Amino acid sequence: MLKSIRNFFTPAPHLPRLPDDEVRRLYPRYRIQVLEATFLGYAMFYLVRNNMSPVVKDMEAALQYTRAQMGDIAAMTALSYGLGKFVMGALSDRSNPRVFMACGLLATALCNFAFGAATEYPIHLALWTLNGFVQGMGWPPCGRVMGHWFSERERGLTFSIWNTSHNLGGGIAGYVAGWAAAHGGGWQWAFFLPGVLAAAGAGYLFWRLRDTPQSVGLPPIEEYNQDYPERRATDGDLERELTTRELLFQYVLVNKWVWLLAFANFFAYIARYSMLDWGPTYLREIKGATVTQGGLAVLVIEFGGIPSTILFGWVSDLVGGRRGMVATLCMVPILAAFMTILLTPAGHLWLDMWMLAIVGCFVYPVINFIVIIALDLVGKKAIGTAAGFIGLFGYLGRATHNKYSGEMLHYLTGVSGIHTAWIVVIAAFLACSALTLVLLAFTWRLKPRA
Repeated sequence: MLKSIRNFFTPAPHLPRLPDDEVRRLYPRYRIQVLEATFLGYAMFYLVRNNMSPVVKDMEAALQYTRAQMGDIAAMTALSYGLGKFVMGALSDRSNPRVFMACGLLATALCNFAFGAATEYPIHLALWTLNGFVQGMGWPPCGRVMGHWFSERERGLTFSIWNTSHNLGGGIAGYVAGWAAAHGGGWQWAFFLPGVLAAAGAGYLFWRLRDTPQSVGLPPIEEYNQDYPERRATDGDLERELTTRELLFQYVLVNKWVWLLAFANFFAYIARYSMLDWGPTYLREIKGATVTQGGLAVLVIEFGGIPSTILFGWVSDLVGGRRGMVATLCMVPILAAFMTILLTPAGHLWLDMWMLAIVGCFVYPVINFIVIIALDLVGKKAIGTAAGFIGLFGYLGRATHNKYSGEMLHYLTGVSGIHTAWIVVIAAFLACSALTLVLLAFTWRLKPRA
């Protein structure tokens, strides 16, 4: 049984090399195809991950859940997703992404169906924790595919185009869930409709996605793009599938830069999710925003990162792959934006919205670059493992900030009032952004391996 499962997920075998004219004809088409499939496929993962927040109040009213219980569900999901991203990252580097990603999307769709049908808190907590874990099957296979089909000198732009799938999926997930709940007859439809879309997406991925170029009879990307006339001695056989031990102990855990990027990601995720998770509540309690304006804040942050992620990715290619330098500079306007939000009085909501757009505009390129730097350093065969390890730290950061932001708000509101409580919390977000800048500054001179 286990052997059959292992064979089902095994990387696709290399096919005999096609004639040169066929290579020239098919390579561009397949590159567009895998970029399209990973982009749309990963956006669909967000539909079944970020769909609970719009119906939190509805679930509390219908099921008599407390705010603390709903917070525990969110925190456990963040932790399980971080762990899933690490575990599934190591597995994805030794799997066929076409099968791996499709099965992951189908599994998270099934979790959503079951979550919508359940009515008891322990079951909801277990199902959404499981959903977070299998969500870890989304990013790593995308990293494997992108690393095999696009070379180092073009990764800044192509990875950045792909990375905007986060913004697309995250931006529309809440709207789809809210619309489904309003028109479907209850909070359950915020899980049923996204689940249907994700199940259809799994079939789409199995149809469109491909593994390596060699699995369809094409040469490796380095040969096709003529990036490296000779293979680097430090890489050995670039096309050999590595063992889990090699991935962890020769490429990831022994690499000091991977550890530095992981800690940078911990604080960068706090900067990223601070206003996504707490921004609407802050604007409503301190700045006088309506429910609709609070929801608009999330859209502003997510969509603000789309053009900038692509632009700065292209810029990083132009400056010879100096992703660390560009990422460090991107943190400066984020610091300025948080400071402005902190100092802006109520009645200037338009200015807060602009500052949130700036946060989204510059934080998403940073999140993108942290992973691309890792890919540049560890190589395409270990990117799923490296990204999973770095992502684990990121979601530990998100879980930490959710837990302690809530506790600080609860305690300080009782002691000093709501305004003082929010000043402390926003100042903490500002401090985490500063720590991200300091850590990324160490990568200023890093470039892709020669």
